[in-house]
Amino acid sequence: MTWIFRPTSWMLATVVVSVMTHAAAAGSFTRGCAARDFQLLTMIEEQESAGLVSAEKRSEALIEMMNARIVCHYGRVLDALAIYDTIAESVRAVSAGRDYTTGVR
Repeated sequence: MTWIFRPTSWMLATVVVSVMTHAAAAGSFTRGCAARDFQLLTMIEEQESAGLVSAEKRSEALIEMMNARIVCHYGRVLDALAIYDTIAESVRAVSAGRDYTTGVR
């Protein structure tokens, strides 16, 4: 009778471990997201201190960064990194446009 319970306990242990692994992977803020988030925050702060980005554009970028953090937290790292790239391009475009119109390089 004990041989019946052994495969069941192994199957149960396998299911529990796989669920825990999936939950840990989906609920973590990965290094890639954290590094990209830090790079983008640093870039926005530098441009803000130089007066190259408006307060409105900075607020929009920070809201989108929160969205990217949530997407990354759900485990969709590639989608989150794409959002970070879009934010970086939009902030760079604003600062490049401002540099061009004022003639400052």
